[in-house]
Amino acid sequence: MVSEKARLRIVIVGAGLGGISAAISCALAGHQVTVLESAKELAEVGAGLQITPNGTCLLKKWELPESIWAAAAVPTVLSVHRYKGDILAREEGFDKNIVKKYGSPFVDLHRVDMQQALYTRATDLGVVFHLGERVSSVEQAQVHPSVRTLAGHEFSGDLIVAADGLWSKCREEFLKVKDSPLPTGDLAYRIVLTLDQIKDPKLQAWVANPEVHFWIGPGAHAVGYSLRAGNMYNIVLLVPDTLPDGVSKDAGNIEEMRKLFQDWDPILTSFLDEITSVEKWKLMHRPELAHWVNDQSNLVFLGDACHPMLPYLAQGANSSLEDGAVLGGLLGKLISKKQLPYALKRYESLRKSRGDAIVRETFKQRHDFHLQNGSEQEARDKLFLEQLGKPLKGPFPSRWTCPEVQPWLYGYDAYKEVDRSYAESPFPEK
Repeated sequence: MVSEKARLRIVIVGAGLGGISAAISCALAGHQVTVLESAKELAEVGAGLQITPNGTCLLKKWELPESIWAAAAVPTVLSVHRYKGDILAREEGFDKNIVKKYGSPFVDLHRVDMQQALYTRATDLGVVFHLGERVSSVEQAQVHPSVRTLAGHEFSGDLIVAADGLWSKCREEFLKVKDSPLPTGDLAYRIVLTLDQIKDPKLQAWVANPEVHFWIGPGAHAVGYSLRAGNMYNIVLLVPDTLPDGVSKDAGNIEEMRKLFQDWDPILTSFLDEITSVEKWKLMHRPELAHWVNDQSNLVFLGDACHPMLPYLAQGANSSLEDGAVLGGLLGKLISKKQLPYALKRYESLRKSRGDAIVRETFKQRHDFHLQNGSEQEARDKLFLEQLGKPLKGPFPSRWTCPEVQPWLYGYDAYKEVDRSYAESPFPEK
């Protein structure tokens, strides 16, 4: 807990997972935190989240309410299927193996459950939320930076944290140019089915007994996993983008969607037959941001505002949690406000290289999961099958269980990284 002379007034723009995580971490460090959110209520769009050990270790450290663990589904198996259903990779006892290796679980959560648990913890810590406040401008030049909203309100402090997502207004203000996200060429169909919507007993058993299943095929792949302790099923279909330019989300045509997967595994197509409505989302990305901190050291970026991630490794949410933890952890080391520039520079050095590297790794996973039928796909499948039922050797086509990539992703402890870095090089006392 910082002393009074080091206590910052922090304004966080965005109440997504990254913004609230930063709010919790900064509040635990002893700072005064205000969060601005453009939505009038906290009801996150989307559905399932896969929270890997690098994320769950933070949820435990932040002492989130027990409701979040009751709402989780813990997958016992992770499988990769060829798109017609054949098993390419399968890890039994996935839940136990993960905890043994990393000391924290891999859980599947509904995004709303996650956000509400974070919000509850933040408010318990005294974080103040202002909903329905869309940012119109950011003033960085003055001693105390400020944010003005479309409602005409102004919020100032010692530090502005830009956690306003893929369509970040703060990023636009920082770069002084219109900076729209770029299409990746893919879109996602996002589907949630409750147990009572599913009539087939075989499918009900899939939902009630949580596992993670990937189906990988030419130019597309699907992932399915249970939510809410096995009472809900989440499916994401990743396919070539057919949305018009300028349209980021639209209602999906169910028959069009089913046609894309008509020759796939009957288990998957049976789930798709249960669907009565679906939405499709254009998957977007951004070029790497050269710097995450402005020259005045009073504006800092985190999460999708600086490193948006494709969903192919489920690290978008987890990396945002890491950002928030590292930022708050470093700001908890301050002895005076004069050290803020050093803390922000350290945050960028600790987080930027990892965030950008994860972004690059997601594109590699997309490539390996979406191979067209042919020699490269056959070589990939051979590599899968040669290790089926055996201890894995890297590099492995599925980074979810790759013995080289998985430890790098899941073994990261944000607070340990902060303590290690600070012990090696404390902030100058001036």
